Amino acid sequence: MGSARQIFMLAIAVYAVTAALLTTTATAASPNYGNNAEAGEYLAINGIKLYYEIYGEGEPLVIIHGSGQSISDMSAQINHFAPHYQVIVADSRAHGRSSMTEEQMTYRLMASDWLGLINHLELPPVRLIGWSDGGNISLEIAHSHPDSVDRLAVMGANLSPDRSAVHGWAVDWVMEFSQEIDRQIAAENTDQNWAALKQQFYLLRELPDMTLAELASIEAPVLVMAGDKDIIRDEHTVLMYQTLPKAHLAIFPGETHFTPATDPELFNATVERFMSRPYHRPESKDFILGESGESH
Repeated sequence: MGSARQIFMLAIAVYAVTAALLTTTATAASPNYGNNAEAGEYLAINGIKLYYEIYGEGEPLVIIHGSGQSISDMSAQINHFAPHYQVIVADSRAHGRSSMTEEQMTYRLMASDWLGLINHLELPPVRLIGWSDGGNISLEIAHSHPDSVDRLAVMGANLSPDRSAVHGWAVDWVMEFSQEIDRQIAAENTDQNWAALKQQFYLLRELPDMTLAELASIEAPVLVMAGDKDIIRDEHTVLMYQTLPKAHLAIFPGETHFTPATDPELFNATVERFMSRPYHRPESKDFILGESGESH
């Protein structure tokens, strides 16, 4: 175990890495995503002010960032999809410019926030892209309000926070930094928004708690993605893919939990292919045996 200072620096570095990576993918002509006065609006929902921005025209595509992130961390995805879709992005509660309450946020509550935005904008069934916690929120939306979702692509999502789903080193890190957050709050430290971090790390430590039966009830097509050295265990990602009735699986070679930032071209092209075509699930046996299942 490292010192409290080392744990603190590691956590802040991980939370900052995607923003730093994404600055290399945004062009000089891009809007100031996440801080764009011309595009930004607030929606009062579930006791908070939810900050959101809209770009482009066409079929609605909702992009949901991960834990500790904000709209700006999805810049490469906004740039890619806005020419073809109406892209809706927001800062989840206790993130970015959105506010928070003392009530502990959960994925169900956050999904309710996002559904409130979808309903406020009077959108037809939407396509969803969710990264990490954003993937968990997307799955919750698809499970609880199937009529609101056309299809979804989730990157680095999980059903539970324990070692059956998440690599042990990540479980240990979350536990250690959760303790550090409590120490900083007790010391009345104001260097960080420790109250928001406490809520965010509660999610990482205690949730999600979606069952396989709940996952299997999702009828919308789902693209399940992960890096081959992800935070989420490979076998857990495959289990999710195998449980969903309509799913495709993409394990990115030589990539991590941060593929949307480290290789946005690969990530965006994979998602675009899934989003732009009718869902189809071919099987190898059909090429050999034919659709009748009889050998020829």
